[in-house]
Amino acid sequence: MLSPIKGFLVEYALSLPPLMLAFDFNPQSLTRNRSITLTLGSTPATRGGYDFALPTETARVAQGVSVEPESFDVEILLDATDRMNDGDPIAQEIGIQPELDTLRSMVEPKTQGPGGLQTLASLGFGGSRAFQHAQTASVLLFVWGVHVLPVFLKSIEVGESAHLPNLSPYRATVKLGLQVIEGNNPFYAVEKIRQVVGSAMNTARTAVSGVGGLF
Repeated sequence: MLSPIKGFLVEYALSLPPLMLAFDFNPQSLTRNRSITLTLGSTPATRGGYDFALPTETARVAQGVSVEPESFDVEILLDATDRMNDGDPIAQEIGIQPELDTLRSMVEPKTQGPGGLQTLASLGFGGSRAFQHAQTASVLLFVWGVHVLPVFLKSIEVGESAHLPNLSPYRATVKLGLQVIEGNNPFYAVEKIRQVVGSAMNTARTAVSGVGGLF
């Protein structure tokens, strides 16, 4: 089994308080989902796609396509055992409660006050202007390995497995539901460039391997 590595969720905003979470997770527990919806012909002959013969004709096989945003299901581990053993007073008193509070703050709606400062909408600290009363979702950066992806945190599911005498949890498995923000932003643009480069590297490797297999 692979050893846990560090991942991060960082709120990309001027927020009070600033939100950042570091966690351990096993890459084998990460599930990525991507789907598309095809628009095909309505006649019996075209319901499976229009006819084609040449590579230049493949663009007309489907009349249209829409892409659903990529989503992630991630299982992470929050564990304060090492910090408790090292004498961390916060961990010894309330375990991983601060990390769980951070996740709750990341998933709950925000309002924007003066100077663009974001706070939890439930606190009622929004500014006096109409747009400052509108509730918005936190934009987070999901950082793991070579990836830095802008995401929305859509769901959290916490399974607490160990508690201190005061019933504060010090170990929990947390399931996160994330949706990638695929608009015009620098983080997603870099991810798409990385994807194209990775695809080209795979094609080159596959071609070399295929040619090598002939001899």
